Amino acid sequence: MSGEFRCGTVAIVGRPNVGKSTLLNHLVGQKVSITSSKAQTTRHRITGILSDDQTQFLFVDTPGLQKKHDNSLNRVLNRTVGQAMADADAIVFLLEAGQFSEADEVVLKQLPDPGKVVLAVSKCDKIKEKSRLMTFLSEVHGKAAFRAIVPVSVKQKQSLDELKKVIRLLLPVAPAVYGAEEFTDRSERFMAAEFIREKVFRQLGDELPYAVNVTIEKYEELGNLRRIFAAIVVEKSSQKAILIGEKGERLKRIGTDARKEMEETFGCKVYLELWVRIKKGWADDDALVRQYGYE
Repeated sequence: MSGEFRCGTVAIVGRPNVGKSTLLNHLVGQKVSITSSKAQTTRHRITGILSDDQTQFLFVDTPGLQKKHDNSLNRVLNRTVGQAMADADAIVFLLEAGQFSEADEVVLKQLPDPGKVVLAVSKCDKIKEKSRLMTFLSEVHGKAAFRAIVPVSVKQKQSLDELKKVIRLLLPVAPAVYGAEEFTDRSERFMAAEFIREKVFRQLGDELPYAVNVTIEKYEELGNLRRIFAAIVVEKSSQKAILIGEKGERLKRIGTDARKEMEETFGCKVYLELWVRIKKGWADDDALVRQYGYE
């Protein structure tokens, strides 16, 4: 490795639900971006920061790029991905081993200069026949002049160091932007809303459409205590009933799970109060989409 210090942004892109947030969290070694089995769980451009003696990686998680749904929220999310790729010094295009779908093709067509793109192929450990894996890698190699192709297993942490070495060479020689101990550019307030939204998705799965939002109405820091008051926004009264559950049990469980994760991440006690609000058609209302922080 060169002795020169490097610092730069790395956009992680891919189709919805391919595992971008999971990859970011494992690279950074901290829970930075929320995860669930629901497509487009990530809605914001979130930076995870990893610093060592020679490099500061600014990994940018992005929403899953998709053209299937055309509403105000999705148009904003797709613009977010495009801007992240344009701004990045390097791009990690994440694929799942053995799969190259139309959704992956959509992302491929949006990529800028492939010379700054590293193709990361995940879940390689799940393909037992190595000849099948090699055939797939050869096929994707022919799709663009990628800077490199790195097979990885995120959960088993295989080849993540190799991926970082390849990315590092694409970053400019520059001083660190953040302190060595920082791991994200997002505030506790933002993270609190994200943790709540993650628990909603994990608790309800396909029972609710993905057009659920969380707004922090009040956030107080009182020494080693955080007092957080948050609204979960849905589009219909029937969705509100599903979210609250019988005798409020489901909403209570969401609150308990979110509070525990906040306490672990923030390193303090948390008082959390949740309620549900209805905003009809918010995901296709440009003004409300902006009001809820999607630019």
